[in-house]
Amino acid sequence: MTISAFSFLSRRLAFAVDAGLWLLAGLHGLLFASFLVVVTLASGARAEDGACAGHNLLTEMQQDDPDAYRRIVAEGDAVPNGKGLFWKIEKAGLAPSYLLGTMHVTDPRVLALPKGAPEAKAQAKVLIIESDEILDEQKAMAKLMTKPQLTMMMDGKTIQSYLTRAETEQLQTALKARGIPLGAVSRMQPWMLSSFVALPACELVRKAKGAAFLDMQLAKDAIRAGQPVKGLETMEEQLSAMASIPTEFHLKSLMEMLALGGRMDDVMYTMTELYLSGDIGLTMPMLKAVSPDGSDEEGYAEFEQRIVTARNHIMAERARPLLEAGGAFMAVGAMHLVGEEGLVSLLRADGFTVTAVP
Repeated sequence: MTISAFSFLSRRLAFAVDAGLWLLAGLHGLLFASFLVVVTLASGARAEDGACAGHNLLTEMQQDDPDAYRRIVAEGDAVPNGKGLFWKIEKAGLAPSYLLGTMHVTDPRVLALPKGAPEAKAQAKVLIIESDEILDEQKAMAKLMTKPQLTMMMDGKTIQSYLTRAETEQLQTALKARGIPLGAVSRMQPWMLSSFVALPACELVRKAKGAAFLDMQLAKDAIRAGQPVKGLETMEEQLSAMASIPTEFHLKSLMEMLALGGRMDDVMYTMTELYLSGDIGLTMPMLKAVSPDGSDEEGYAEFEQRIVTARNHIMAERARPLLEAGGAFMAVGAMHLVGEEGLVSLLRADGFTVTAVP
């Protein structure tokens, strides 16, 4: 797939959202317990019942601009392994394993597994997820407290130090819509704020009430069933990868999300719809179409290498011995499955036969 300079914005947005969703989801019992629940209750967040709303941007585009819609579909069709959430992993002499692409949200529709996945998970010898530390929140919190610089600004600065007055007001408005006073999160790293802006108010409310996201629900079910749960990364590794990217780069991502304004809820709604239909390859082209104008690709190669490609290779390497034993059920973010260096391609390069489960 040819990537224009314009699409660098959309790819950065997609992976920033995906990484942020996982980390916020995994930390909801940690960070949220420490301040976000109080913030939400004190400020009266919208969507108190946890119901999400939004419009499917692709459906609207299909009606309003059919040529643009056809171009997006064609671009999505060209993404390697861009269709399908549930994959079968096979190698001669081994019991089959399975790979499920997840979305790190608490949407009840997302929590419902695709056809065949519940049976495959029930029969698995081990569940593999991105980080098994989500199962021991107190231990994870204790570890993260030793390195607060991974999530917080430790130099005395606040997010306002980097923004103009107009940009600060824009951020304040976006956070207020999600029930979060700027003052409560002003010392958080910009990528954390981007994650808050990306999440609809309804998702924040559900998380604040303790709702489990898909990966955590799978892990909890596995523990109850007596299945071992293995993680491919630590939360410190995930946070360190995000923190290793220059602040200026994260600030650009934050401003891009703020520029989307009210459309951000529609973006998340559309991403969820694409996930539910298994059309993961359409995510990037869709985001490219709705991203704010711009062609700045500065820093993107480094971002993609550290946050996407390198993590894909780490996941594949660490999953390999578990998959070589056969009978595993692996569940990681769906964005890690697609592309030439996505997990499906990497596992095939390791000698596994990987096929989408219809």
